[in-house]
Amino acid sequence: MSPYEIKKEICEIGRRIYNDGFVAANDGNISVKVNDNEFYCTPTGVSKGFMTPDMIIRIDGTGKKLEGKLNPSSEIKMHLRVYRERPDVKAVVHAHPPIATAFTVAGIELDQYILPEAVLTIGAVPTCDYGTPSTEEIPDSLNPYIQNHDAFLLKNHGALTVGNTLTKAFFTMEEVEFNAKICMAAKQLNGGNIDEIPCEQLEKLMELRKKFNMPGRHPGCKKCPNLGTDKCRCKDNAGSCSCGTAGTADSDLVAAITKKVLAELSK
Repeated sequence: MSPYEIKKEICEIGRRIYNDGFVAANDGNISVKVNDNEFYCTPTGVSKGFMTPDMIIRIDGTGKKLEGKLNPSSEIKMHLRVYRERPDVKAVVHAHPPIATAFTVAGIELDQYILPEAVLTIGAVPTCDYGTPSTEEIPDSLNPYIQNHDAFLLKNHGALTVGNTLTKAFFTMEEVEFNAKICMAAKQLNGGNIDEIPCEQLEKLMELRKKFNMPGRHPGCKKCPNLGTDKCRCKDNAGSCSCGTAGTADSDLVAAITKKVLAELSK
C-alpha cells in the first residue's frame, strides 16, 4: 500500500470504531507499522470519526514525529511496546468498547468460552493491571500477556487489539465487544450463570485453528475450570475428567463456523 492508502485506511477504521460506539469524542488511537522503525498513527485531540489522511502522522520507533502537522497521542507508547515485543504485529487499535470496558470496571474477567467464533479468534481475553494513561505503566501492564494474546482489556481504560493487518486488528476489537455483550446478556438472563462450550469441543476448535493456520497469537483453551467439582461437564462414566482428550463427535458444524470466520477475516 502507498502512504496515502495507509492513511486512508486508518481514517476508515477510525470512522468505524467511532460509528460503532467504541470511542467517544477524541478517544482511542490507531497505528500501522511501515517498517521496523517507521509507523503511521492517529493524532491527539482529534475525533477518530472525523479524520482525513492529511491528519495522520508518521513517527519513528521512539515516538519522534517524522511527518505531519499534528502531534501523536501520548498513548502511542503502548503501541510501540507491542511492535517491539511482537514483530508479527503490523497494526494496533486502542478503543473503549463500552461493555468490554465495563467488565474491567466490574472486576469480571472476559474468559468464559461461549461463542465458537470468539474461541477461534481470541480465546480468553486478559485484563491488564490499571495504569496511568500516557505513562509506561500501561505498556508495562501488557508484558505478562503480550506473547500469547491478540486482545487485551485495560483495567478501567478500554481494550487494545493487534493484528497482521489493520482490518484484522479492528475485527478483533469487534469480536471482543460482541463476545462481552453476549456474555453480559447471558448472565442477566440466567442469574449470573454461563453455559460454556464443553472441553472436548474446545479442543476440536483448537485443532481447527491449527489446521487453518489462523494468523496471530492465541492463549489456547484452558483446562476445565471446574475439574474436581460437581460442575465439571466433561466427566466420563468412571468419574474422571476427559480434558486433554479430543471428542469423537461430528465436527461439521464447528468446521462450517470456522470457514465463515476465516472468510470474514480475509475480506
